[in-house]
This record gives sequence, structure tokens and C-alpha cells, in this order.
Amino acid sequence: MSSSNLKNAVVAFLVPLPSILFYLYFLNHLQSNNGASLSPIWSWCFHHPLLLANVLFFFNVNVLFWVIGHIQCSNWMIDLYWTVIPVLLVYYYAAHPLAQFDRWRSKLVIALTWVWSIRLTHNYFRRENWQWGAREDWRFTDMRRQYGKHWWWMSFFAVYFSQQIFLIGICLPLYAVHSVDKPLNIWDFVAALVCLCGVVIAYFADTQLHDFVSRNRKLKELGKPMVPNLDHGLWRYSRHPNYFGEQLWWWGLVVFAWSLGHGWAFVGALVNSICLAYVTVLVEQRMLKQEYRAEAYRLYQKTTSACVPWFKSSAVAVKDKHT
Repeated sequence: MSSSNLKNAVVAFLVPLPSILFYLYFLNHLQSNNGASLSPIWSWCFHHPLLLANVLFFFNVNVLFWVIGHIQCSNWMIDLYWTVIPVLLVYYYAAHPLAQFDRWRSKLVIALTWVWSIRLTHNYFRRENWQWGAREDWRFTDMRRQYGKHWWWMSFFAVYFSQQIFLIGICLPLYAVHSVDKPLNIWDFVAALVCLCGVVIAYFADTQLHDFVSRNRKLKELGKPMVPNLDHGLWRYSRHPNYFGEQLWWWGLVVFAWSLGHGWAFVGALVNSICLAYVTVLVEQRMLKQEYRAEAYRLYQKTTSACVPWFKSSAVAVKDKHT
């Protein structure tokens, strides 16, 4: 392991400690307080679990990650922690003194969150050739060039504060699950099935994409023409099956919250879906700028569903070939 790789790994493991230690101290303080009146700060932490989660996120992620990003000139860490923060949040909500929940539903949701996190973390490191912080998301790199000297402060909002809105929002069902104590019902199993389907679809879609990119990289190294487009497997039926699987996961969590009477928790998943739709536009515009694949991708757009897997529009494909 190179020195920079090791350094980034150490930073990644240490960076969530302020929030974890603060929260453990808070829980220990409550236990040792033995029912005595709490000081204002501890009373606030006790009575406002959702707001406390936002405060911890703001200082530990927005501020600390932003400072580290400037020191390293790379905002790589937020991508990695997208796969970790939901796990931290589900344990935070389950451990909070005001939490009330069905133990089996909690175990089910925690287990599902771990499965989702392991899948996404594996995909992150596989994509990055098992390196810690080798690069930042290409969208952040593009914005760095776009905003120039203003990027130092714009990055706080574009990279970090926006992530707080998304992550806290889409994890609202995890809060809902740990705020109502009702026995398991059929909707919990429906929700679990939707979540698992989302994880499985995303896994196979990302694996097919990884194999495609790896083959093209080898062809390029050999000086051979690269394959312009991935249109087999799940990608035959959807232009973004990995995004579709990811959305299924989050909407599966919404079903958990809805069955408990917290339908309002859909807001985060809805905002995330809208933003992901915008991201797909950016991704496809990027594809069309690559000359070797532009023509093939235009045909792919005409014949293949944008997100939800569906059969190819063969009529359009035949018509396009004859024009």
C-alpha cells in the first residue's frame, strides 16, 4: 500500500470519531445521570434526535470533510461515506433514548442496511482499483474547473451541504422505523423484498458495467477499437439499471415508513429520485461528447428505456437503420 493510500485509509477511519465519541458520551451521561435533571445541552440532545443527527452531520461531515477536502485538494471522501453514513444513522436512531420500535423490524432494517452498504462499498473500491481516495467524483472535478477561484467556498454547498439534505432526507425511513413500536406485518416483508431486489439489480448492473469498462481499458491499451456501448445484460433493458436498483432500495425503505404511518418520509426518496434524473442527463451528455460512442449511444437512447427496465423499441431501431 502506497503512503498516500495508507494516509487516506487512516483519515477515512478516524474522521467519524468526533460524532461517535460525542454520541457515546451522551448515552453514557444519561445512564449515569440516574433520572436527575439534565443540563440544557443534554436535554436538547435527548428531546431532538433528528435535529441532533443534523447537527452532528453538519460539523463532522460538512465542516470537517470540507476542510480535509481543501487540504488534500480532493473531495473524494464524501463518495466513500455515502456507503457508510446510512449504517451510522440506523444505529444512531436505534440507540437513542427516545427510540421505540419492534425489535424484529429493527433487526431486519439494520441487516438490510448492512447488505446495501457492503454492496455499494465493494463497488466503490472495485471501481477505484481498491485505492483510498485515488480520485474525486468527475462531477466535482468539472465544477472545480467551472467555478475556479470561487470553488473553495462553493464546494461547501455543492459537495457537502447538499449531501446533508440528500442523506438525512433519504434516511428518514430509518428514523421512522425506530419511532413506532408496532408488530411486523405483511408490508414489512414487501418492503424487504423491494429493498433486496434493488440491491441485487444494482449489484449485477454495476458488475456488468465494471466488466465492460475493464474490457474497454484493455482494448485501448492494446491499441484496438473500443466497444462503443454497453447494451447487453440488464443494460439491454435500461440505460441506467444501476440507478434503477438504487432507487428501488430507497423506495423500499419508504414502504417500511409508510406501513408505520410515516408516509411523510417519502420526501427524501422523492428529492433523491429527481436529482438522480438530472444526473442521468449529465451522464448521457458526457457519453455523447465521446466521438467513438456518440452515434451508437444516440441509437441506444432511441431504443432503450431510460431507467425502468423494459423491452427494446425494435421498431425505432429498424427505422433508424434505414434512414
